[in-house]
Parts: sequence; C-alpha cells; structure tokens
Amino acid sequence: MSLVHWTEKHPLSARWHSESELPPPRRLVVADDRIRAAVAHRLACEGTGLLWRGDYHGARRLLTALARRIDRKAPGPAPSAAETFRLQRRFRAHRARVLGRLLVLLEADHTLALRRAPDVRAACADAYGPSAGPTLVPLRELLGALGARQWREKGVHVPALDARIHPHYGVFAPVRGEYVDLVAQAPLPTADTTAFDLGTGTGVLAAVLARRGVRRVLATDLSPRARACARDNVIRLGLADRVTVTGPQLYPPGRAALVVCNPPWLPARPASTLDQAVYDPGGTMLHAFLAGLPAHLEPAGEGWLILSDLAEHLGLRSRAELLGAIEGAGLKILSRTDTRPRHPRATDPDDPLRTARAAEVTSLWRLAVR
Repeated sequence: MSLVHWTEKHPLSARWHSESELPPPRRLVVADDRIRAAVAHRLACEGTGLLWRGDYHGARRLLTALARRIDRKAPGPAPSAAETFRLQRRFRAHRARVLGRLLVLLEADHTLALRRAPDVRAACADAYGPSAGPTLVPLRELLGALGARQWREKGVHVPALDARIHPHYGVFAPVRGEYVDLVAQAPLPTADTTAFDLGTGTGVLAAVLARRGVRRVLATDLSPRARACARDNVIRLGLADRVTVTGPQLYPPGRAALVVCNPPWLPARPASTLDQAVYDPGGTMLHAFLAGLPAHLEPAGEGWLILSDLAEHLGLRSRAELLGAIEGAGLKILSRTDTRPRHPRATDPDDPLRTARAAEVTSLWRLAVR
C-alpha cells in the first residue's frame, strides 16, 4: 500500500487508496475555500494532489467547477462509432484522473474531519473495509461510496421479483430491467432441476430463477464483493434454501439443465475493477461461458446467453464473430428473444454515442449442444 507524504505544520503521511486504481499524486498541496477553480484545475492537470482542509460543501462546489472546466473540451462524435467510443473512453479516463486529484483525509476510524461533513463511516466501511489508519482518498470516489450506501439501503425495485435488490458497493445494480425481464419470461426447459447463474453480481437472476420454481440454483462470481452481495439478497428474499452462492470459478462442478450467463457486454479493457461488470477485454467471460457449456449441460439442457449488441454498433465485435464463437463451441441456437433498452441513456440527445445506443438490442439466446 502506497504512502503519501506531505508537510503542513509538520511532516505527515497517510495510506493512499483509490478504488479507480488512480496512482498516488506525485506532489501534494493543502487547499481550502480560498483556492480558485482555475488554479486548482492547473495544479490537478499537472499531477498535483489537492488535500482539502476547508468546508465540505466547498469541496463539492470545487469538484463541480473542475468538472465544468474539463467538460468544455469533451470530444464530440467522430466519423465512426468505434472512433467516437475510443475518444470518449480516453476523455473519461483523463477526466477521472484530474477530478481524482481533489483529495480528503479519512481519520483512523473513517471519520471525515471537515466542517459540515456528513458521517461517512458506514459508507467507507462498506467500500473500503476496516480502517488501517489515516487514508487519503479522492473526494469523487468518496461521494461514489456515499451514493452506493444509499443504493444499498434503499435497494432497486425489480418488477420481475416484485421486491427490491440491494446492491453493494462495487457491484453492478440491476437498473437495466430489460435483461431481467428476458430471464423472467423465457420458457424454462424444466423447473424441478438445477440451474447455474454465472457471474451472478447482485444475485438478481438467480433469485428470478428460484422464484420461477427452479429447485436449486448455483450462482457464481469472481468478485468477493459480488458474492457477499448476492448472499445478502438471497437471504433478504427468503431464498437461501434454493440459491447457493459460490466462486471464484466461472462454472461450479457438475451439470445443470439450465445455465444462465449475462457477461460484460463490451469487449474492451476496464479502467478499474469497478468497470469489470461492463468491460471485458476480448470477451473473455463470454468465450469461457460458450466453451464450457457442453461439458456442464445435462442432456436436453439449455444455455441462456443474455447479451446486448451495443458492441456490434460500436465496431468492437461483429455478429459474425459472435455466431462463429457459438458454432465453434459446438452449440446451436434454439431461439432468440430481443428487447429494446429502457434506460435514460438510450434516448439522451447529448450522448456522443446516441446513434449506437438508439440501435441497441438486448437478446436472450437459447443455446443447446449440437
């Protein structure tokens, strides 16, 4: 764990922690409400960390001012969707680096000792675990942890369950309900059997299968955070007798009559571990699901692949490549059910990727062994 050193009245040091995997600042200066946004922006662009010692709400206002300055130079649409996507990813990485240089110090008990600061201890415990001493964190990431705590407490209503799913910090929330509805409505090969839910995340699809009458669901995930989240939701929903959460292997031992997988949709490199639910270099999980399916399906069993075609509209993967991967794994397509996204970004006129998003279709592919 990196240590950051600086001097105020005397030399100080603290652990560096960034969930976005930002590097520690090369230099640190103390800032408060007297600093101008132009000066803060210049220092942050130079790689200098700004340790905030002023009012908490003043820090939030400065963060907003910095974001406005950065966004003035946001790239617009490029000649191709692939180039637009590449430029947007590069810009957002730059934006995250600059905004990530406005820092706050968490005390040994996760207290944020700023004027008018909220109690952040519970949110920090959720996100960072037990404190190991004073810790420097980007304010932007701390605000994300506070927002995640609110999501965890409130939950996300899932109509297919008529219940709420409570996402933990760092676990993708099921706010895109169309993929959940696909699983809730597809014809089950059989209910009185075992199903696998690969990459379960919050456990929402495992819960839907159990509520539909599947006798036993084995849900896997690589992420310890996701496994803890899924277990929590399974217990909340009273489904612990039907759903078992395990990992970190993609496939559990044995075979199942139904194997469900909703892999990351974009075959691109994640900027951090928090991006891994959306970005997967080369579609590693997709290909692992397809390759392992024949060895884990019972006779007459089905594999359900839930996948958006946004990658195709962005030029990151072709439909021919997807069909070739399915055929190469020794699988055949029984049917495909499509749905359109309902999330706000699908119709956002200011999104540079609006053309690709407007054309996006999410599909449930029913697969079987040839």
